[in-house]
Amino acid sequence: MELKATRYQVEDRIATITLARPHRLNAWTGRMHTEYRWLLAQAEADPEVRVVVVTGEGRGFCAGADAAALDGHVAKGGYDPGTTSELATPGFGVHPSFDRDFAFHFGLTKPVIAALNGPAAGVGLVLACFCDLRFAAAGVKLTTSHGRLHLPAEYGLSWVLPRLIGAGRALDLLLSSRVVRAEEALEMGLVNRVWPGAELLPRTYEYAHELAHHISPRSLAETRRQVWVDQHRDVGSAVEEARRLLEEMMTEEGFREGVQALREKRPPGF
Repeated sequence: MELKATRYQVEDRIATITLARPHRLNAWTGRMHTEYRWLLAQAEADPEVRVVVVTGEGRGFCAGADAAALDGHVAKGGYDPGTTSELATPGFGVHPSFDRDFAFHFGLTKPVIAALNGPAAGVGLVLACFCDLRFAAAGVKLTTSHGRLHLPAEYGLSWVLPRLIGAGRALDLLLSSRVVRAEEALEMGLVNRVWPGAELLPRTYEYAHELAHHISPRSLAETRRQVWVDQHRDVGSAVEEARRLLEEMMTEEGFREGVQALREKRPPGF
C-alpha cells in the first residue's frame, strides 16, 4: 500500500507507526484509518516485530477528525467514514466484540504503546485509549472533545475509558469534554508515564526494547489477551483459563529457557 498519511519502520524488533499529517496536527481521515489498520496487520504478521509504538509527526499526536471531514459530514447530512470495504482486519477472530473499529487492538498478539508527543483529541484520544500503554510528553493536552460537536462518545470510548480510570473520572472527561494535561492524566491513570518532550521517544523505545528482548513473545501475547478477553469472563473462568495456559506453556522451550536464564543470572534469549 502507498502510504500518504502514515510512516512505518521496523528496528530492534520494534515497529513504529507514525501518523504523518503534521500540517493538520495529524488529524484523522479515512485514508489514515485505512493505512493504520494495514500497517498494524503488517506488524502483526512480521515475526521480527515484538512491540508496536504509535506516535505522531511534528507537534501533534492526533488532533481528532479533520475539520474538512467534519464539514463533509455536515454537507452530506450524516456520517461518512471515508473508508472502503477493503479494510485490513488485524486482531479480528479472537472475540466477536473485538471485530470492530479500534476494538481490534484487543485481538492483537503484540503490545501497542502510544507515545503522545502532542495533543490527542477526539478520535486521537480514542486511539490512545485502545493502545495497551500510553506514555506522554510533559504538558500534552488530552480531550474527548465530542460534546462540543454535538456527538456521542466515539468508538467505544464509553466502554474503555471507565475501565482505565474508573467511572467517576471517565464521566468527568466524557461529559465535560474538558482539556487535561499529561500531568493530571498521569494522576488519574490515563497515561502510564510522563517525560520531557525530548525524552519521550527515547524512553518509550527503552521500555519497548525491554519487552522486545527480555519478555517471552508468547507470554506477551497471552497476557494481553487474558487482560482483554477476561473483561468478558467471570473470575472463575479467568482462573481456569490461566491454569490451562500455565500447564501448556510450561511444556514449551520458552519456559525452559526462562528457568535456565534465571539460574544463570542472565537475560533470557527468547
